[in-house]
Amino acid sequence: MEQIRGYRSIVKRILSEHAEQMPSHGKVETVPLFDESHDQYAVLDLGWDRLGRVHAVILHIRLLNGKVWIEQDGTEEGVAEELLKAGIPKEDIVLGFYRPERRAITEFAVA
Repeated sequence: MEQIRGYRSIVKRILSEHAEQMPSHGKVETVPLFDESHDQYAVLDLGWDRLGRVHAVILHIRLLNGKVWIEQDGTEEGVAEELLKAGIPKEDIVLGFYRPERRAITEFAVA
């Protein structure tokens, strides 16, 4: 349980940092969403740009079965690298946006 509390803290810190970065176009707000009771964490872009309504999931991470699942990663560098630098081991990070059979060829956890 202590490990999950640590992972939760790291995920919230990293997503909060991403939420501070504002898009360079339109009237778009970047919003962090933290649901600790279900261990779901996300960063959304909301607002309007020249093409219309913006409602985009930039990052979505969940904690499941003791692992950090990256469900959506719209960052340039990749949030997995930030998680690694923060101390979460590769075997506890799942690239959930990859098909299960493709996860086996990554250096991260399969599930």
